[in-house]
Amino acid sequence: MATADATTLAIEAEPQQNRVKSPDNTKKLKLIPLVFLVYFDVAGGPYGEEPAVQGAGPLLAILGFLIFPFIWSIPEALITAELSTAFPGNGGFVIWAHHAFGPFFGSMMGSLKFLSTVINIASFPVQCIDYLKRLFPIFSDGQPRTIAISVSTLMFCFLNLSGLTIVGYVAVALGVISLLPFFIMSAIAIPSIHPKKWLSTGQNGVKKNWNLFFNTLFWNLNYWDNVSTMAGEVDNPQKQFPVALLSAVTVTCLGYIIPLMAVTGAVNADQTEWEVGYMANAARTISGQWLKYWIEVGAILAGIGAFEAQLSSCSYQLLGMAELGILPKFFGLRLKYVGTPWVGILLSTVISFGVSHLDFTVIIGAANFLYSLGMLLEFSAFIWLRWKFPALARPYRVPMRLPALVIMCLVSSGFLVVIMVIATNIVHLISGLMIAGAIGWYFLMKYCKSKKWLEFNNGNQDKVDVL
Repeated sequence: MATADATTLAIEAEPQQNRVKSPDNTKKLKLIPLVFLVYFDVAGGPYGEEPAVQGAGPLLAILGFLIFPFIWSIPEALITAELSTAFPGNGGFVIWAHHAFGPFFGSMMGSLKFLSTVINIASFPVQCIDYLKRLFPIFSDGQPRTIAISVSTLMFCFLNLSGLTIVGYVAVALGVISLLPFFIMSAIAIPSIHPKKWLSTGQNGVKKNWNLFFNTLFWNLNYWDNVSTMAGEVDNPQKQFPVALLSAVTVTCLGYIIPLMAVTGAVNADQTEWEVGYMANAARTISGQWLKYWIEVGAILAGIGAFEAQLSSCSYQLLGMAELGILPKFFGLRLKYVGTPWVGILLSTVISFGVSHLDFTVIIGAANFLYSLGMLLEFSAFIWLRWKFPALARPYRVPMRLPALVIMCLVSSGFLVVIMVIATNIVHLISGLMIAGAIGWYFLMKYCKSKKWLEFNNGNQDKVDVL
């Protein structure tokens, strides 16, 4: 897996600018939209944190959302900040693995992360309709529900085609509107908090569901590196990425822990009631029906924001893989004027639509399993690049020496192993088939390249194709 001396010199001497230029007529992403794209790549608000309480009770849920950011979110964000500023081009983690271990591992990283994210995307239209059915029960099941999921998926896709700048500013608006009701609810609930409820709520003999608990934590606090795939579209990424990631980590963690502590400490509820959407019912108890409706509408908006952010990450990842020569050149096609990678958007939407009708827990379990494998490879690439290429220019550098970084990555990797081990048999089966497919895909692309059946970039071009 070691790289040749010539490659080593090329990497260390490579200028710190976008390795592949975006079209001159596209606008670069500014700091505030970037912050909210990171935020929606990861969270989108406290919508979906409720099953942590259902799985292990309020006290462990609170401790989980307090501790987990330090053993997972912050390390992943730090690694993303360092490597995104060292390799500020579209493709993100694919570029890191490619430079560290070669094209096979770059392809595997791309396949694992793409499949994980595109499966995860499928959950957001489902989540939106789950909240919408509280307002309109007709969407609870049957054909109306299927049509609603299908139409919403297509609408979200068309919004993404409008361009990353528009998506970024839409994310800002959606983030403010969806977060505000939780802080209002928390402010009203705080005077009524009784800390004993954090201990007593749910202590009714309900068996702890560790699979649900850990998968909920992981699902709500991962994907920090997704935004790295769009680094080539960011204005001055060497400065913007560290600030954006720090800001997004702060907003995300506060957005989870404050409402969770307020609601569990102020509302009497059985542990089994804490299903997805319970926060809206808690809002009605705390302040009235108006806030319940706001949170339910906010959940729909947050789902839209998360869908848009992660779809953008998927599409620019495929574009970056085409620029590296891992995928055929047509994956790098962009729409004229807005520069949107339309092939990646359409392909990601089609796949997410195909899996959107699966069981929600299976969707999340498979996404988490594949993402865990990808993150193990990402941690390995980070450590390898630090050790093998110490002279590589890093505008932002995690302020830790290599032994401490190894320990940090091992702690996070331990949690990844837990997530993979506790997955259900059906998740293991689906994930295994996808991994086998990813390996087969690499060799298929290699064969197509050798036979010149498809056109590939040489991995170092400075132009993009515009349709």
